Amino acid sequence: MFQDKYVFSQLVSFLDRNHFNYLVRKYGGDHYVKHFTCWNQLLAMMFGQLSNRVSLRDLIVALDAHSSKCYHLGVGKQVTKTTLARANKDRDCRIFEDFAYHMIAEAQRKRASDIFKLGGNVYAFDSTTIDLCLSVFWWAKFRKKKGGVKVHTLYDVEAQVPKFFHITNASVHDSKAMKEIPVESGSYYIFDRAYNNFKQLYRIHQAGGYFVVRAKKNLQYETVSWKRRLPKNIRSDSIIKLTVYKSAKDYPVTLRRVVFWDDEQKREFVFLSNATHITSLQVADLYKNRWQVELFFKWLKQHLKIKRFWGTTENAVRIQIYCAIIAYCLVAIIQKDMQLERSTYEVLQILGISLTDKTHL
Repeated sequence: MFQDKYVFSQLVSFLDRNHFNYLVRKYGGDHYVKHFTCWNQLLAMMFGQLSNRVSLRDLIVALDAHSSKCYHLGVGKQVTKTTLARANKDRDCRIFEDFAYHMIAEAQRKRASDIFKLGGNVYAFDSTTIDLCLSVFWWAKFRKKKGGVKVHTLYDVEAQVPKFFHITNASVHDSKAMKEIPVESGSYYIFDRAYNNFKQLYRIHQAGGYFVVRAKKNLQYETVSWKRRLPKNIRSDSIIKLTVYKSAKDYPVTLRRVVFWDDEQKREFVFLSNATHITSLQVADLYKNRWQVELFFKWLKQHLKIKRFWGTTENAVRIQIYCAIIAYCLVAIIQKDMQLERSTYEVLQILGISLTDKTHL
């Protein structure tokens, strides 16, 4: 793999080019293209993500500074600002979306672990809002004078990589994106209080999945039965039935209600779940690990480029977000394959300052 290659070229060898070329043919990405192909576009965007470029102009300046190396880096002989901007505007973003899912599947397969010992994958679902200037990103209207997009993400808590993502305007409510979640039988799905959508929760139940969701304060129900002997910090563990007509119609079977007292925060949490085969402390522990998806959003915004965009169209914004996810999965795969003891952040920082070095990875 080494053979006096640049570090960036060694990183690219972890990408499945055959599958990417299949996607390019599927969506006709390289029709009438002579020089700057979709593969060159992907590598240019990846170079910008990994080297922490803040703008399109900044990325082009960095590539010009290494113009003698660009061919060997894989980004083409010469990349101009106009060429890259036009490619991000016009080329089908589904090429990069499908390749991001391919990288996600590869990262999840390689980093698979069984921390909770529950016999199924554990996912946390949440969204993060990326603010945009409405006068520039006119298509992303959120409020009267504000724009934005939401990235709804299903995060694999055990493998520490995203499983599924869905990009919408920021005006779309969180619970509306629940219908897009792919449900796996035997897996566990963790939600915050905003996701009390009983129709979608019942869909997960019917598909053989399990969920843990934080209950709203105004939940109306009647108790069917309850447990008497409870472990420490569990105040209640009962089986309930919803009493409000619409809620009972959307979720017609019984639910489990667990009340947990958190000693650290000195507050009470109420959870709803259809998982009756696990202990009440396991229900509370599953919800506690939902915070990892928030840490993933924080890491993505701080260390990759999804807050300042290199194009103004919706297509360009989507391509940049997909390339950020591809970059994250690539670093996660390298960290696992090479059995590095450093954190993902440290690996990214070291790679960022070494992309054009001829050092063994």
